[in-house]
This record gives sequence, structure tokens and C-alpha cells, in this order.
Amino acid sequence: MSVSAAPAAAAAASVTASAPAADCTAVDASACAPLPVLGRDVTVPLVTGGEVTYAALDYAASAPALQRVWDDVAAYAPYYGSVHRGAGYLSQLSTDLFENARRTVAEFLGCREDDQLVFTRSTTDSLNLLAAALPADCQVFVFETEHHASLLPWKNARVTYLDAPRTPQQAADTLERALAARDPYGPALVCVTGASNVTGELWPVRELAEVAHAHGARIVLDAAQLAPHHPVSLRDLDVDWVAFSGHKLYAPFGSGVLAGRADWLRAAEPYLAGGGASRRVTRREDGGVDVEWHETAARHEAGSPNVIGAYAIASACKALTEAGFDTLVAREQQLIRTVREGLADVPEVRVLSLFGDDAPRVGVISFVVEGWNSSHFAAALSAEYGIGVRDGLFCAHPLVRTLLGGDPQTQGECGSPEAAPGEKSLNAIRVSFGAGTPDEHVARFVGAVRELVAEGAKWSYRTEDGRCVPAV
Repeated sequence: MSVSAAPAAAAAASVTASAPAADCTAVDASACAPLPVLGRDVTVPLVTGGEVTYAALDYAASAPALQRVWDDVAAYAPYYGSVHRGAGYLSQLSTDLFENARRTVAEFLGCREDDQLVFTRSTTDSLNLLAAALPADCQVFVFETEHHASLLPWKNARVTYLDAPRTPQQAADTLERALAARDPYGPALVCVTGASNVTGELWPVRELAEVAHAHGARIVLDAAQLAPHHPVSLRDLDVDWVAFSGHKLYAPFGSGVLAGRADWLRAAEPYLAGGGASRRVTRREDGGVDVEWHETAARHEAGSPNVIGAYAIASACKALTEAGFDTLVAREQQLIRTVREGLADVPEVRVLSLFGDDAPRVGVISFVVEGWNSSHFAAALSAEYGIGVRDGLFCAHPLVRTLLGGDPQTQGECGSPEAAPGEKSLNAIRVSFGAGTPDEHVARFVGAVRELVAEGAKWSYRTEDGRCVPAV
């Protein structure tokens, strides 16, 4: 497939160097308004009485659908049909739309001419697909700081887990030593996140790719948290593969992407065996079958593909490109400053970080509150203020435990006084936001944190099925 680098991605030489190029205070205010998303006017009830507009601040888990994406999907839906091989008009139209979506996403990712782009279900699915395509005796190197989607799929390979670095340079040095010491010297893959789903910190992807390639290894980028916030280009970052999910890119329609080098994918057995992946199937005289598999992306897209999901991702890619990442990043940096400065004013709050306060980051911030069970705090934000955040270990258990200072102690029930001053937190609270987040939601969150810490919860809570919920 012949594609060109995404225009928005051309400026990103390194993820850690992709600081905002514009200041929202210095440009037209309308250009820095949040992008329209579904659910922006939804109201929710409060346990204390009345209703309030819901503040969705859990973008790192699933971002709301862009209005543009929803409108595009709704316009196409009446024309939905089967893809590839259908003779009818709607089938041909859907096939064109599906393959055009592939080209659009490839351009957004700055794919190289001979790269392959496979539509999957999610980042997790993409990385499991790549894990199934590893050549024999492949060694995998992965930092313990990864999300479980990139930490766990490598069960059929020899895996080296690398300790959490405390600086970007330490990450590169740690990887350098590990790759230099590997034995035997054979195929190797490095898996690294672009932006942490716990701290939001940007990782030195281009530098790690340099180290990997210098030692004959390949590298896959988990861009689940990066792609919604910053331009991502395989060409500019010099990574071999990139994986991400539609549901974090404002396209929650059950689709994901794996894009990059074609050779390992072509050589591997199909990820799923079935229709679409096979080019030719014949019966043998002994009663078995011989199968000739496709060598294109279809090899790993067996079954009826999620056309609407693929189209939604392509629509989101267009919307973000047209909005301009410089403007989106600049506005998000303002929201990050508002949250971090607001939390810094509350002595009981400790923000979690690997690389320090000055590290470049996206809109993902995790913290603990002295004297509070994190589940209780998150429940109070929801029930009393209409603010949706996340609490727990965020499918990154080793990283959160490292940031919390080891295996946490068990705390009391969420309705009790919880952790005593100085006691380790059981888990953390995460607030995350993006292109669709209004300023008011962030301001309300900061005010709610201050009020909860100063005055306590107004309602009583109890533990139910391991979760903290209002008592009535």
C-alpha cells in the first residue's frame, strides 16, 4: 500500500520533544474550544439532591465519541453492507469505505510504503496478534511500567522485564544494557508505551527505537494513550509497529489498529482461521484440506470485519488532523496546568510520577489523598459532584505499586476513617481528559478535591462487591 506521512506527525522527531507549539491564550479562543463530543450535555443525579452536568474525566479508559464521528457513522449506517466479494451496490460501497478507512488511518500514522495496517478489536488485540506472529526464539524486552495490554501477551516468547526507570535517559540506558547482554543473539522485540496510562508522562520513543535498532531488535509502540493527544508517525519515530484503540481515540465502536512491518505478519499463521483470511481452500484425497492464506492484511482479519468501527477510527483521525494537533496540545497543556497547580495547593494530595514534575505529559494524572481510601474518594466525586474519574491500579499493577512504594497495606472499609496519616494507599485515583473536555469540568474537579479534603464527604458510603457506593 502506498501511503504518505501524516502532515500533523511530520513535526514530531521524538515523543519527548513534542511540546506544544502554540499557546491557547495567544490564539483565537474559538480555535481552542473543546471539540464537540457525545454526552457533553448529559445530566446525572447527586445523592445530596438535584442534578448536574456530568463531568467525564476518565478519558484514559474510554473517550467519548466525537460528534463528527457519530455523524459520519450515522450517515453511513443505512448503506452498511458486507465487504469484499459482495456483488451488490451496498457491498461494493462498504468495501470501498473500509479500504479507504485503512488508507486514511495509514496516513494518520505516517506509515511507510511497504507497511501493513490490520484492523483489530483494540490495543490488547493488536499486541496479542503481534505476539502470535513472533518468529521462533524471539526475545521480548518490556518495562514493568507497561499497561497489561503490552506487559502480558508475550507468553510464548522469552521475556525480560526491565525495572522502572526514573528518567528518560535511564530508560534508554537500561534497554541498552539488556539488549547488549542478550544471549543468544537472535530476533528481539522491544515493547514500549508512548504515554503512560498512569502518570501521563511521555516516553522517549525515538531514542528507544534508536537503541533497539542499533542492537538488531525491533520495537512496537503502544500508542493507546499517545495517539489521542499527540501526532504519531511510524516514519518519524522510526518504530516498527504501532498499536492503538478506537475507543480511546474518540471512536468507541469496537475497533483497533496494528500497523507496521509486513514480514513477520506475512510469515505467521493467521491470527484467526476462517473466511476472509483464506485465498484458496481445497480438499485432499486423505480427507483433509489444504489452505492458501492471504499475504495482505486480510490474513489476520478473518470473519466479517467491523466496517463501522474502522470507518469511525478513520473519521476520528480526520477530525483530529483537521483540528490541528498544535492547537489541541496547547489547550490540553492548559488543562494539565490547571489540574496540577490545583492539586499542588492541597498538601494531602500526592501526584504520582516517574520522571518528575517537569516531564512532558498528556492529560492523565494519578494521585493519592492522605487519609482517604481512593475508592471512597472517587465514589464521593461521582455521587456528590457528578464527576467521573477512575480508582484502582489501572491495569498497570507493577507500575502503580512501584509508584506507591511497594505492596500497599490493606485499608479499612470505604465508610470507615480509612487510611491513617502516613499509611500507604491501597490504590490510586486517576483523572484524565482530552480534546472534548470543557474548562468547567476541570475547574469543578479541582474545587471538589479541595472541598472533600477540607470538609470530608457529605454522605455515608459502604463497600459492595469490592466497590465503594453510597450507603442509600
